[in-house]
Amino acid sequence: MKLISWNVNGLRAVLKKSFKDFFKEIDSDIFCIQETKMQEDQIDLEIQSVFNGYYSYWNSAVKKGYSGTAVFTKVKPINVTYGIGKEEHDQEGRIITLEFERFYLVNCYTPNSKRELERLDYRMKWEDEIRAYLVSLDKIKPVIYCGDLNVAHEEIDLKNPKTNHRNAGFTDEERGKMTELLSAGFTDSFRYLYPEKENCYTWWSYMFHAREKNVGWRIDYFIVSKSIEGEIKESIIYDKVVGSDHCPVGLII
Repeated sequence: MKLISWNVNGLRAVLKKSFKDFFKEIDSDIFCIQETKMQEDQIDLEIQSVFNGYYSYWNSAVKKGYSGTAVFTKVKPINVTYGIGKEEHDQEGRIITLEFERFYLVNCYTPNSKRELERLDYRMKWEDEIRAYLVSLDKIKPVIYCGDLNVAHEEIDLKNPKTNHRNAGFTDEERGKMTELLSAGFTDSFRYLYPEKENCYTWWSYMFHAREKNVGWRIDYFIVSKSIEGEIKESIIYDKVVGSDHCPVGLII
């Protein structure tokens, strides 16, 4: 089974770029999107035509033009839920959970702690509650958790760790929460296969020609329940695919 995840930084914008070609060429079983930045009433026939042959599920933020997630799947899920049942967290369209016969798929767009870390306290609460949610699912059946998780876990996961130490996405607090998640019975699929591979990034700033120079961060993940880590066949970073400040990531399992 092939799964793809991509923070598109605005679906309507990326559809005018390389998205359609990549979506068709990659021919994944499940395709997850973060930061759709659109409401469901903005899905027109042109957008629907891109996803022909897929069941589609959308979770939009209450605030227009902000956040939002979507999942497209060839296999119809048994059940679909939106959010994690906590009103505080469920206003921004950040979580879609699909239940399949053998696993849960959780597509996530994690809140950014923002400049000056103004949202770090909220982020810490989010991390604790999403971890509890994933652990509760894992007790029923294995979980595949993917998306823009807005954290570079280790120094190897970004180009300039020393100068970014207290910046959003690389604080000790955020990194610690990722460690807690993995310690709770989950595996970072990319580092499972490539524990020491360097210069592998999924996000680059639009400034200072960062992408051309590959000055990036690895903040997009496929994380799986430890019970199925042995079934990971490949974990891929499609860093040549453009159209967003993030590139797609993939999992073959």
